[in-house]
Amino acid sequence: MARFEMNETSTMGCETRADVFCEMGLMYAAGRGCDVDLVAAHKWLNIAAIKGSDRAASLRADLSTAMTKMQLAQALREAREWMTMH
Repeated sequence: MARFEMNETSTMGCETRADVFCEMGLMYAAGRGCDVDLVAAHKWLNIAAIKGSDRAASLRADLSTAMTKMQLAQALREAREWMTMH
């Protein structure tokens, strides 16, 4: 899985950190430059939504309909762990 360092000066051309997280979610959802990973996509969209992205919240809700309960639980767990550490 790709690792990105997030800081105030590096937002990969996006307006906010929430936008960066949303783009990461879309990357995993569409398989842009990586394998499709719905759990990772949901995780990053969830983090983006927590950071204030309405777009990410909507995309996360749409993505949830294509995921199993086990995948959703894993994605939520991973997002919670990431938020705790960052």
